[in-house]
Amino acid sequence: MTQVETTTISAPVVDDGDHERFTHIVLEGYTPEGGEFVSLENSVVGGMVNGTPVRALCGKVWVPGRDPQRYPLCPTCRDVAQAMGWDVPVH
Repeated sequence: MTQVETTTISAPVVDDGDHERFTHIVLEGYTPEGGEFVSLENSVVGGMVNGTPVRALCGKVWVPGRDPQRYPLCPTCRDVAQAMGWDVPVH
């Protein structure tokens, strides 16, 4: 008779990291003075639909998929946007 050894492996507990989540600002493109909009291929909607990552002003890269209204605004994104002269809504 063959003896079979079994081991129980419990699945690791994965924290989805909500405590580290922020609403980030993504620059999707720009309009040069007197010109037409220039896309940077960094679309949040495209990321949600196609599962492609985007880069926020703070440098965070992720695939968007959660409701940004649930999280506070990233302070680094806010600082970068304000330094660029953008009006940043209070979130």
